[in-house]
Amino acid sequence: MENLKEKTRDLADHVEDLAGTLYKLTTVHVTQKATNIMSGVIVGVLALSVGFIVLLFASLALGWWLGDVVDSRAGGFLIAAGFFLLVLLGIIFTSKKTILPLLRDIIVRKLYD
Repeated sequence: MENLKEKTRDLADHVEDLAGTLYKLTTVHVTQKATNIMSGVIVGVLALSVGFIVLLFASLALGWWLGDVVDSRAGGFLIAAGFFLLVLLGIIFTSKKTILPLLRDIIVRKLYD
């Protein structure tokens, strides 16, 4: 009878150790996923910031150059703005079929990576 109590106590200790290890492992996995997601967000924000600055200077240069071509600074900037408006409309009209599924896939891959 004493042997059965000891085995039961050992089994309870092993189950407790297993539960503690599972908790620690789960915590490590959640922390790893959170750091992967946050690092992706930080890199994305930095890339968008630098991309915005590059696009800003490129659009200013395009407007200036087109202004010299058409001999009207305002006309050059209006032509550049019209071009970017067309690009924006293209993005808006194709976003549901192409851009949103692509972004969704990237986010899901990041979550399960």
